[in-house]
Amino acid sequence: MRVLLVGGSGQLGRELQHCKPADMELLALGSQELDLREARLVAARVDAFHPQVIINAAAYTAVDRAEREQEAAFAVNGQGAANLAQSARSVGAYCIQVSTDFVFDGAQSRPYLPMDQANPLGVYGASKLAGEQLALAAYPEGVAVVRTAWLYSAFGNNFVTTMLRLMAERETIGVVADQVGTPTWAHSLAEALWQMCRVQPKGIWHWTDAGVASWYDFAVAIQEEGLGCGLLEREIPIRPISTVDYPTPAKRPAYSVLDKTETWAALEMTPSHWRQALRRMLLEYKENRGA
Repeated sequence: MRVLLVGGSGQLGRELQHCKPADMELLALGSQELDLREARLVAARVDAFHPQVIINAAAYTAVDRAEREQEAAFAVNGQGAANLAQSARSVGAYCIQVSTDFVFDGAQSRPYLPMDQANPLGVYGASKLAGEQLALAAYPEGVAVVRTAWLYSAFGNNFVTTMLRLMAERETIGVVADQVGTPTWAHSLAEALWQMCRVQPKGIWHWTDAGVASWYDFAVAIQEEGLGCGLLEREIPIRPISTVDYPTPAKRPAYSVLDKTETWAALEMTPSHWRQALRRMLLEYKENRGA
């Protein structure tokens, strides 16, 4: 099976390459190699490779900067997704569009189902929602939208690697305790996406690791696991703070837990709890560093 991966240089893209099944032929392109905003270039590249599956892991992900760069966010996350879906349709390829929990406002108190009403709070979420809608409209019979949340990996900059750095540098840190979601190892998502390539469900789906946490809970676990595997040498106090104590340009959903029940069943996959996934990621991170 020939698979075209767009966004190959990001943390999800790198995890997809890292766990690629042996029977998949993968062409991974970074943003420097394929600009999703250029419809003709996208069409030409897709036509030349003629993939059977396209995975769109590319995105404008600077949540706060998007508030002042709305046009750039919508160009990549919105029209870029549409360009790729249209090109997928032209060659009959199955297309996976990766999206986000930020399409929801976080106002409800139960996990969000795929069919729940989206209501993004900021530009980033709105641009990703636009990408979902445009891709599905362009190619309804061949697109799957996969929403995920709180991604991290051993590759690149993310909450886990940032916390490890701050815990090594500072005497104390404060972490938001009133935003709740599910930390998700990008490797877990990558394995789910490879399974989707085989099963090829259409429509909107949710995937994260199992369990729930606040950012504060996540940070506490990072320190405990980091100390346990030798990535950290000392323990520092971690203070729970509220969202109002850490203002950001973009408003975040207070509750963005996604309901993954249907996805886990459709893919016949048993999820790992986020804490187990974190432990595995930190061991990999330590190995990559040669620690």
